[in-house]
Amino acid sequence: MRGTLREGWTGMGKVFIIAEAGVNHNGSLGTAKRLIDAAAEAGADAVKFQTFKAERLVSACAPKAAYQKKTTGKGESQFEMIKRLELDIKAHRALMDHCRKKRIIFLSSPFDLDSISLLGKLGLKVFKIPSGEITNLPYLKKIGSLKRKVILSTGMADMGEIEDALNVLAGVGSSRKDITVLHCNTEYPTPYGDVNLRAMLSIKEAFKVKVGYSDHTLGMEIPVAAVALGATVIEKHFTLDKNMQGPDHRASLEPDELKLMVKAIRNVEKAFGSGIKEPSSSELRNKEIVRKSIVASCPIKKGETLSARNMATKRPGTGISPMQWDKVIGGKAVKDFLKDDPITL
Repeated sequence: MRGTLREGWTGMGKVFIIAEAGVNHNGSLGTAKRLIDAAAEAGADAVKFQTFKAERLVSACAPKAAYQKKTTGKGESQFEMIKRLELDIKAHRALMDHCRKKRIIFLSSPFDLDSISLLGKLGLKVFKIPSGEITNLPYLKKIGSLKRKVILSTGMADMGEIEDALNVLAGVGSSRKDITVLHCNTEYPTPYGDVNLRAMLSIKEAFKVKVGYSDHTLGMEIPVAAVALGATVIEKHFTLDKNMQGPDHRASLEPDELKLMVKAIRNVEKAFGSGIKEPSSSELRNKEIVRKSIVASCPIKKGETLSARNMATKRPGTGISPMQWDKVIGGKAVKDFLKDDPITL
């Protein structure tokens, strides 16, 4: 049920779809609420923002990433860009209230220790660790000590760093069963050749954890493929308009695209089925039409020997199955048969 954390939401049930609003609100509470509306309308399970204080996240002289320089003003520092995108505690409460009204789960990734505390006090049941914090020991210890559900993104990480982070989280209180590890590539947008989706399976096999995928490609087909491979959580950036000013808009889906991605994932889920190979109810009505029966290939007189010269297999499959061919061969016709009459014994 959307709006609450389903029991086992990262287990064998529905894929947990996170619509990543991130900082695509551009510092506007109104825009942030519209993003919540769009995520709820698209059918996502959660909408995720980012919680930080610029002073605790980046130094004053920190440079921008290459993709950020392309999508924001070149004359400002990363600190100045980040500062414009902060959400204060009042805004957090307003957004959480709006999520409750829209029956969608509010999530936010903390980027510093104080932000972890803030989200903890606000009652978040799930903590999403962004890729950049996977090597931040004090940060990992603080989140692990909260003993909440954890979603860990692994962009830029190798297997050793993932193992270290999992050990830290588990060592201070996080249960392995409550941790989901997301394969991720931290380039915006991610070239398809760099996605390496099979790494998600390597993570699952190596660490025996639930896995998912955080996507930064331009399209929506890779998240759908990840679900087919067994992802239990999908995270995807979205925006109201790709042409808006800001660092992440261009590598995000617009609302209609997000809705299509959610629908595609739900369709794939339906297609998984039970795993038992048996005729489905929808195809049973075609069984007799498509399969064949043993019929007379020419007129046959009663008592005549049945053989490959006077029999054939043709639709419909209402008579003797062709799988009984060898048993019918050599028998005697029990009556006269016209061409195409089903053979009876």
